[in-house]
Order: sequence, then structure tokens, then C-alpha cells
Amino acid sequence: MQALAKSDQHGKDDILLELDDVYMFFGRVGALAGISLKVKRGHIHSIIGPNGAGKTVMMNCINGLYHPQKGNIYFKGEDIGKLKPYRRAKLGIARTFQKVEVFGGMTVLDNIRLGRHVHLKSGIVGGALYVGKTAREEIEHREFIEQEIIDLLEIEYIRDKPVGMLPYGLQKRVELGRALALRPELLILDEPLAGLNLEEVEDMARFILDVNEEKRWKVTCILVEHDMGVVMDLSDRVFVLNFGNKIIDGTPEEVQSNPEVIKAYLGEEDMYATRR
Repeated sequence: MQALAKSDQHGKDDILLELDDVYMFFGRVGALAGISLKVKRGHIHSIIGPNGAGKTVMMNCINGLYHPQKGNIYFKGEDIGKLKPYRRAKLGIARTFQKVEVFGGMTVLDNIRLGRHVHLKSGIVGGALYVGKTAREEIEHREFIEQEIIDLLEIEYIRDKPVGMLPYGLQKRVELGRALALRPELLILDEPLAGLNLEEVEDMARFILDVNEEKRWKVTCILVEHDMGVVMDLSDRVFVLNFGNKIIDGTPEEVQSNPEVIKAYLGEEDMYATRR
């Protein structure tokens, strides 16, 4: 995969998401220890670290599944630390999960349609009658899904198939499509490449770049991933966690050459062995 060099066209104050001194405890276990992070609009900001480093806990704090005991989380300058997940979704935060969370008995199209629920304005009566404004709203949402999302993810040929009958890689695409149906400003991708073969990895990486770069999308992404080749190719910045502590937040080049990052991934003995 060809590395991508991106120019930083964003001002220093153009911050979409900010974590400020966030602590998260489970009993006496500290999962996050004073984590601070700033994600610029239009960036792909990856979060990496060994298993148990606190990556998923951090994502759960951002989308509202967990509420930190200390610290603040800001989205578009608004403190969202106490908001429930559905409120954060309405603000423009969408997420995919490490383990695919789809409705297997429903079709691809219906799974993706569920992501539009936060944009529906018609009430129960309007939905039952299905005339006027309600019908027009339904047509607009359907056109967006069919002409934008299904086309982007190249899944026209399976749109009417039950998701539970599809291979795992296609189910991953459907979950991504459902997240995009929310039309998010921030998309959290929790290990989107896990369990995929090489061809599927390349496809998913291309979809992520398209969502981030294409003018019709321009979605800021937080990527949690173990595939370091993809992380270093796609990311504008990389944040490294280890046992709930920040090691470094820098460019891919800075992260790759950082001794503490090498130690966290390889172990101290292996690190010294590579130098001999």
C-alpha cells in the first residue's frame, strides 16, 4: 500500500474533539490515567497500543458508553462528558465496533437505514399515513443511502440480502455503511481490519481514505488498529497508549522512531537485541 503524505491545512484552533486530563477507573484498576488528546478536523488520528492498553476504554468514553471519573471531553467546543450515546450520535459522532454488531436477519439496506434514525423528523402519525413531508423525507434518506453509501462501499449486488448470510468482510462493510448513514463529522473505527484477508484490508483502507478525503464526505476519523502498516500509511497523527498512559502523540515518523513505543510493542529485551 502506497504511503500517503498529507499537508496540514488546518489552523491550530480547528479542533473537532478534545480530551482533557481524562481518568477512568474500574474499582482500583486505572484504565486511563490523565489522557489528553486533540483531534483536528479532517485528520485521521490513530490510537495504538498493546492489548489492554486502554484503547477501547478511551473510545467508550468518547462515544458515551463510559463516563470518566475525572476530566472533560469536548466535541465542537461543547462539553459532552455527561451526554448519553444517542445524544452524542445526534451531534455527529458515529462508531463501528471491533466485533461486528449487525442485525443478521435484516437486509443490507435495512441495516444501513437504521443509521439514519437520528435524522428522522416525522412523528408516529406522519409515519403511519406516509404522505406529504413524511414521504419526501423517506425518499431523501433512501436516495442518500442508495446513491452515496451503497455506491461508495460497492455493495449494490448484496443490498437485498440478509446480512447474517454474508461473509465477515462484507458484514464489516455493512456496519461501516450504517455508521456513515448517520452522516457523522467524527467516525470512530474500532479495529475495522480485524479478521479481514489481504484484499479486504486493502478495500477497507481505501474506503476509509475515501470517507476522509472526498469532498462529499470529509469525515474526521479516529482509527484504533493493530495493523501498523495501515496505521502508518493512513494516519496524520498517531496516539500511543500503554497501560492507560500516553507514550506519545505525534506523526507516524515520530512514533515509529520513539524508543518507548518500540519497548511497549517489542519488550525491553527485544528492543536491545535489535540494536546489537
